[in-house]
Amino acid sequence: MPEEALKFPDDQHASGRSFGSEEIGLLQQVLRSGTLTSTKGQFVKSFEQQFAALHGVKHALACASGSAAIHCAIAAINPEPGEEIITSPITDMGAITPIVFQGAIPVFADVSPRTYTLTVDSIAAVLSARTRAIIVTHLFGCPADMIGIRALAAQHGIPVIEDCAQAFLAESAEGIVGTTAAIGCFSLQQGKHITAGEGGVLTTNDDALYRRMKLFINKAWGYGDAQPDHYFLALNYRLSELQGAVALAQLGKLANNVLVRRKNAELLSQLLAGTPGIELPCASLNSRHSYWRYCLNVDPAVIPQGPGALAAALQKMQIHSAPRYVQKPAFECAVIRDQKTFGNSRWPFTLARPQALDYRRERFPGAYQALQRILVLPWNERYEETHVRQLANALQDACRNLARESQDGAS
Repeated sequence: MPEEALKFPDDQHASGRSFGSEEIGLLQQVLRSGTLTSTKGQFVKSFEQQFAALHGVKHALACASGSAAIHCAIAAINPEPGEEIITSPITDMGAITPIVFQGAIPVFADVSPRTYTLTVDSIAAVLSARTRAIIVTHLFGCPADMIGIRALAAQHGIPVIEDCAQAFLAESAEGIVGTTAAIGCFSLQQGKHITAGEGGVLTTNDDALYRRMKLFINKAWGYGDAQPDHYFLALNYRLSELQGAVALAQLGKLANNVLVRRKNAELLSQLLAGTPGIELPCASLNSRHSYWRYCLNVDPAVIPQGPGALAAALQKMQIHSAPRYVQKPAFECAVIRDQKTFGNSRWPFTLARPQALDYRRERFPGAYQALQRILVLPWNERYEETHVRQLANALQDACRNLARESQDGAS
């Protein structure tokens, strides 16, 4: 295989990003205006309006990052200290630490070992009288079972927050993710479906939640109010006009970006179908994946040492991949495990029920199985058919060679 054929587009630089004259043109307009703050400019506002229209929701708000979006959502829910928010053990830490910053307790529910998302049963198993909200992460672009989860939440009067950072335009059976729960949270970080380098977006149809999130982004200062004040404890989570201009240009490319990712993922799945030792990405019933990444479930009974061995074989062919995605569940990280929070106080974990801090391995079979078997392949909208076919050939060769080596060793 020619060396140049193994160079895949990378979303950490221009080869894997959809930047062009549109972003440059809007950036020039911002700089010529001299107004870089979104409180006085128009580009962030335009992005918010168009994002809301695209998703068919009443309100959208831009903020500084995906983590900031989660923080704003939790602040809008306004938990009392010691109340609990159910979340996933396989997610970015930026989706968990905002819970702690707002004085609430992250309670981890297990995930499906195949979709990597929370399930109705896993959430029901950890519900308590202290549960204040549920954060549902649509990991890798795979939508969770929103119909079942929302029905369960409604029975208990609990709001649902959707973490859509990796799932732009993914669709659950209820509709586009981020549009059917109380609040949707998105990320504009470098490697997402669209990017402004950093940034986040919030969606909601609830006027009261919109008002509180908008205030929280702006230090709780009531811009436009007759007698504005700093109404409650809040931060500056604003997006700049420069980022807003890039985000606005990127938004016009989102639908095509997702279309290309889906088309190429379908091709790769066709090419890999039946390959011994790997299972292809799957999604919940009546849902559509948007493929932030393309993930394989690797069977260590067929491919000894599982995803680690497969990743090493691919690396020899100059194809980078990520076995396990994250090395351990979130509750094994020091900040949660050792309760490294504010000074030596361990607050708010000092307010927690003992059951909420039960991280025994046997409680999370799905999460541990997922991490032991998952291999995350890089993916972006700049892939072409040749890249997909080269990737499929490399994976099939690697799987065959590893399986053959195992058989030879056993004989």
